[in-house]
This record gives sequence, C-alpha cells and structure tokens, in this order.
Amino acid sequence: MVIKVFLASASGSTAIKKKQQDVVGFLEALKVDYAQLDIACNEDNRMWMRENVPEEKKPANGIPLPPQIFNEEDYCGDYETFFDAKEDNAVYSFLGLPPPPGSKEVPVEERNGNAHGEEEEQEDTDGITEETAQAEDVEEEEEEEEEQEEEEAEAQEEEETE
Repeated sequence: MVIKVFLASASGSTAIKKKQQDVVGFLEALKVDYAQLDIACNEDNRMWMRENVPEEKKPANGIPLPPQIFNEEDYCGDYETFFDAKEDNAVYSFLGLPPPPGSKEVPVEERNGNAHGEEEEQEDTDGITEETAQAEDVEEEEEEEEEQEEEEAEAQEEEETE
C-alpha cells in the first residue's frame, strides 16, 4: 500500500506550503512509504484528486486544496484531519496502515472490535511513541528553520530599501 499525498509545487500560499511540508516531513520521520503527486504541474493528478475527495469533505466552493491524502484509492483526509490524527497519536489508523511493532497506537481492527476491552481505557493517554517524538522534533526544527529564513529575508529586504 502506498500513501498518496497530493501537493501543489507552485502554490503561492505560504499556509498551504507549510501544511504540505508538515505532512511530508512527518511521513518521512515515521518512514512511511508515500508518493508525492503534484497537482500544479499535472492536470491528471489535479482532476483525480478533485474527483476522489468525498463531497462532504469538499469546501463550499467544491475545490479541495492540497494537501489531500489517500491510501491508494481510499481517501484518508486533508491537513486538518491529518493534524488531528497526529495529535491523537493515531496517524497509522488515519492512513489505514497497521502500526509498527512497539507502537502504542491500537490497530484499527482492534479499536473497532474493542479487542482490548478495559485495557484500552487504562492505556497511557499521553503515550508517545519514539517515532512520533522524533517526527515532532524534526517538524519543530523545520519550522524554526523556516522562521529564521523568513526573518533573514525580511532583514535583507529592509537593507535593500535603505
């Protein structure tokens, strides 16, 4: 199973760029096999994404914005649902993938079937796997680098206008 992340390489929106980087960086840190599909340079990718995002998940204008995430043909969600899954330590479930050995994330089948019974209630609610912690560290570093680059660019612009 390959996770498909639909991105726009030529987006003018810094918010969209940051969301795309957040998703890709987190998947890389977790070592999840994924493919980036560009909707800015490939009309087929754009059309496929738009046609396969469920109607109830599309914004009012009907055009979903990147990043959009799929597991092969199955829609997983957009950035907001990805972020919620990340916060809930449920990224593998969100992606429709089995959690790796040693992960505290309960597999979807067990969660839905309640195979753990009362154990599930006693599970450490803020238990973070080592991989998730590493992914969050990578993410924080990337955000700090972006902020530093933006500050440097602003300082350079100020110098040029003086």
